[in-house]
Amino acid sequence: MREDLEQLKQRIPLLPYLQRRHWTGCRVAAREEFVGLCPLHRDTRPSFYVNARKNLFYCHGCQRGGDLIRFVELSERLTFRESLACLKQDLARAAESELLTTTTAFFQLQLHRSSEAVEYLHHRGLQDPDLIAELGLGYAPGGNLRRHLADFGYSLDLLLRTGLINHQGRDAFCRRVIFPCYQQGRVINLYGRSIGAAFPHRLLPRSKGGLFAWDSVGVFSSVILVEGLFDVAVLWQAGLRNTTCAIGTHLTAVQWSQLCDQPGRCVYIAFDQDANQAGQRASRLLARRLDNAGLQARIVALPSGRDPNSYFAAGATASDFVACMEQAQAI
Repeated sequence: MREDLEQLKQRIPLLPYLQRRHWTGCRVAAREEFVGLCPLHRDTRPSFYVNARKNLFYCHGCQRGGDLIRFVELSERLTFRESLACLKQDLARAAESELLTTTTAFFQLQLHRSSEAVEYLHHRGLQDPDLIAELGLGYAPGGNLRRHLADFGYSLDLLLRTGLINHQGRDAFCRRVIFPCYQQGRVINLYGRSIGAAFPHRLLPRSKGGLFAWDSVGVFSSVILVEGLFDVAVLWQAGLRNTTCAIGTHLTAVQWSQLCDQPGRCVYIAFDQDANQAGQRASRLLARRLDNAGLQARIVALPSGRDPNSYFAAGATASDFVACMEQAQAI
């Protein structure tokens, strides 16, 4: 127990832990201390001090202080043992996020080395290099990821746990364009779209997180909800930056909560116009659910057999899509 405690204190410094939870403290001049509003009680003036060198905190308002374990006990209302378990989980998530960030950077480099991948993006109607960089798109050629990550010291066990490598030692992503999925500034998953004959969609076996790019899209009172990340990409490229997606038609509890966080929001549902009517049925079900929740739902009817990506790749413009939105119907 004592050994676990010391390792946690060394591997999870208090200040970065607080900052990941959106605590903002200002450095006290010429000292290794930071001060800000106390996260443990309603604070009106900065009274919460963190000593980054000693890894300790103290609030002059509520007179509570201690180390990282004590902060978790107080903030989460946990026992000592529960706090240790919570911090171990946080450490594991941080390690996995760091690994996914390193992997994302590697895939981004590979994209610019593969003419095949670049041609595939152009074929899908995505040509703006600035947007490709903003979205962090990459390419997984397959066969070289494990060796690259081993050079950074990542263990095979961690690669297996995150799903980047399967139990046969092969890359999970091979000949796939990669979209990183972020949540609170961390990469929490990777989506791969095959450019070959393999099954087209692949996510790592972990949470897909919230709605895509919700930190920027969530400020809009009117949003466009699409199925896929390529749909998001072409609509952003067309200037429709209020577009997001759930990576599929099913919304998780977190994604549903995000969509409903602004009462009266208008949601334009632009799902695929499938030959088997799957996208249309999902649109109607979601529209009814949104309507019952007090939001305005509008179903965007694209030409038969089209999704937003294929619609733009076939030559449609932003004006064409906006015209479809203007004709969108409520349920």
